[in-house]
Formats: sequence, structure tokens, C-alpha cells
Amino acid sequence: MSAALEDTHGRSVSYMRVSVTDRCNLRCTYCAGEGVNFIPHPNILRYEEILELISLAKSLGVAKVRFTGGEPFVRKGFGEFMVDAARQYPDLDLCVTTNATLIGEHIDNFVQAGIKRLNISLDTMVPEKYAAITGRDLYATVIENINRCLDADMTVKINAVAMRGFNDSELPAFMEFATENRVDFRFIEFMPVGLETGWKDDLVWKAEDILEEAGKIVKLTPVTQPGERRNGPARMFAIEGGKGRVGLISPYTNHFCATCNRLRITSDGVLRTCLFSDKVYKLRDALRHPNLGIKAVERIVRAASRRKPIGHELLERMPAGKGGVCRTRMASIGG
Repeated sequence: MSAALEDTHGRSVSYMRVSVTDRCNLRCTYCAGEGVNFIPHPNILRYEEILELISLAKSLGVAKVRFTGGEPFVRKGFGEFMVDAARQYPDLDLCVTTNATLIGEHIDNFVQAGIKRLNISLDTMVPEKYAAITGRDLYATVIENINRCLDADMTVKINAVAMRGFNDSELPAFMEFATENRVDFRFIEFMPVGLETGWKDDLVWKAEDILEEAGKIVKLTPVTQPGERRNGPARMFAIEGGKGRVGLISPYTNHFCATCNRLRITSDGVLRTCLFSDKVYKLRDALRHPNLGIKAVERIVRAASRRKPIGHELLERMPAGKGGVCRTRMASIGG
């Protein structure tokens, strides 16, 4: 293994998010926006190139790789690619974030390949509201696929973007679902990231408010056992008498920059070291250059990781009324 990646703040990198596409079959307003121009297909990283980057990342100390989008399963052959990646890198923690509308046909193959964890985006328990925010009437499909994953003994984390005026009234329904199902139901504060998201400070349903309000519905106990690092930035709470747990991710009100351990690679081969920064490092051109290749990519990744910023400092400098820190669509970044 090569020397691990470490920045000037003493943080090491062990987690890489890889977006395989900026396309999605949904049109969630806080993510994609309308009038989207997608990245041309020739500019998207090929699966073989993604595998090269995973191999490099592994040699640099990365232990966890999460595939994201857009919606990963919109890309042709992604299910088969993930199975192949799991078999090629059995010692890596490989997982995927998905809206769960297209995963049905892949669940059995994933289980057989040892892929046992999924993050599923679900912002509402109301079918009509789901259709309104996503532009698709697929709520029943998502719930069916969640149940199929649980029946297959997969670990399911459900991510809900917490937004005042949209889903804050659904907290009792969210708590009921987490109580009755073996899931981690995680609330993520609405972040000022990307274009055309409609972000405003008063739309942020803050983590501490969620915790206080949830505590009036169910009894929550902080989960502090060793080995909870897999939850990353989430603060986890057990539900008394419940099968599932509740998680709070608070990038807006209670940053976790001091322990950030991740890098992001966009679907067109751009490295981002911080979600709140527009500073990017182009890997695709170097990777495809006949005289550069993966060795040059490694030099770029090392230099970029060394200069990884403290994200909350960028957030604090955001001008009042600005719609977001990073001016790139969230669907292009990979979340």
C-alpha cells in the first residue's frame, strides 16, 4: 500500500464517493432542478476507468467506496458493474446510494455477490407528496423494494432531506416506519449546495429541532457503542421497543469537518475534496492521456487531498441570501 492520504489539518482519507452518472429518472426540486443539461456521454468515466480509480484509492488507504448519481441504476449495466466490482475488491466496503425505483431486479444478485448495504433516498411517506416532489408516481415501488431488501437481510439506511414546510409534519409517520422496520432512518439537513434548489435558511429543518420533536413521539437513546464509525457523520439513536434507529446528519448547523474522511469523484472524472467548495481537480484527461495515466492521477489526488479545505469556513463566508456555496448541481456532484 502507498502512503495514505492526509491533509494539512491532520485528516486522513478512507472514504470515496464515485458518481457514475448525473442523470436521474426523478426530478427532485432540491437536487436536479429543471432545464437540466446533462454531461455528454463521451465525457462520462467508463466503468474500466472507475475500476482504475478504485484500485488507486485502495492503495492509498481508502476502505469504503460508495457509488452515487444522479441515480446509479439509470446508467446501463450499473447493476452488473457493481457486482463485478464487489467480486474484484472483496475487502472493500462497496455500497450504493439510490432512490430504489430501479433496484428490484438486482437485489438477489447483490446479495449473492456480498453487497449487503444500501442507502435509499426517501423524503416523504405520502404517495401524493412523493409524486409532487419527484415528478414520478413511484412511491409504492420504493416501499416494495425496501421491503424486499429487508427480507433479503440487507442493511438499509433511509435518507430524508429535512425541509420545513415540506416533510416536517410527517415526523410521526417517519418514527412509525423506523419503529416497525429494521432500518436506520436518517434526517439530513437541507444544505446550501448547488443550483436551482430553492434553498433558504428558513427551509432548513434543523437536527436539534428534529431530535426534540422526535423525543416527544418515541423514546430515543444515543448509540455510542464502538464500531459506529460506519455511520460517518450521523448521530444515531435507538428507539425503545423499535426495530430501527434514527439518525441525524447536520452539515448546516453542526458541522463535522474536523473528522471529514472523504473525497468525491464526479461522473465526468472531476475530483472534489469538499462539498462546500467549487475547487476541482480534473482526473479524466490525465487518466486518458497516453503519456500520463494513473500515475499522474495519483499525483493530482495526493496534491488535492493535501489542500483539502475546512468546509464550514466556506459556509460561514457565504453571503447572506446566496442560494448555495458550491455552484454545481448536486446531481452532478454525487451528494
